[in-house]
Amino acid sequence: MTDLYAVIGNPIAQSKSPQLHAAFARQLGHDVRYEAILAAPDSFRETVLAFIASGGCGMNVTAPFKLQAFELADELTERARMAEAVNTLKFSAKGILGDNTDGVGLVDDIQDRLGVSLAGRRVLMIGAGGAARGILLPILQSRPADVLVVNRTAARAQALADALASQGPIRGGPLMAAGGEEYDVVIHATSAGLNAGEAPPVDYRVAPDGLAYDLAYGEDTPFMRQARDQGATRVADGLGMLVGQAAESYRVWRGAMPDVRPVLEQLRLT
Repeated sequence: MTDLYAVIGNPIAQSKSPQLHAAFARQLGHDVRYEAILAAPDSFRETVLAFIASGGCGMNVTAPFKLQAFELADELTERARMAEAVNTLKFSAKGILGDNTDGVGLVDDIQDRLGVSLAGRRVLMIGAGGAARGILLPILQSRPADVLVVNRTAARAQALADALASQGPIRGGPLMAAGGEEYDVVIHATSAGLNAGEAPPVDYRVAPDGLAYDLAYGEDTPFMRQARDQGATRVADGLGMLVGQAAESYRVWRGAMPDVRPVLEQLRLT
């Protein structure tokens, strides 16, 4: 019997999720059908419930519905609660489980595929919006020495740091708080980056064996250019995170973890 999954968003035509999950299913020999669903801003709940009624087993959730998915879930994982957003829904007789796989996708990409350990390292996070909040718990669980979150609105960065203070060493402040100091990992998580705009004016240096990572994906994003100008020798875009978070969603649904590397390599070629 074919199991039905989908990604829901608005817009949705640009989503790579159907391509990714089709590749995972082929790799693991699973009988899966995965589709993209465009939902009107005011019809998210009704669209999800209709999908469940049609036999749907799970959904990925993208903009602008991650908060609505958080509110719809009957049960939340710890990482979804801390992110205050849901990008993965799993449906069962018990109800709707909400999860957030973005941070795991990021950490796995940085540590497993790029080979940069976060343990004992200094991390600079540029941005304090939903994207940043969604990834910080797994970062802190990787035992960094220090995480500094900087944002144009300093109060927002401080509020985010306060919310996660029990999870590890985290601070918040304005963009200038980076202070031109050296960091082992610099992560760009502003909406400007995700929309391929300009990188925020932040003064930092990247350690010789460190990494500058943009959550947006593209061959040469504004942040990647900025990081090179400020001395970074290793830069990466967020395509690996995209594939990694999808793979973690697949594991949540089906209990089997796909091999990300061949799918990522193929995606780079398309």
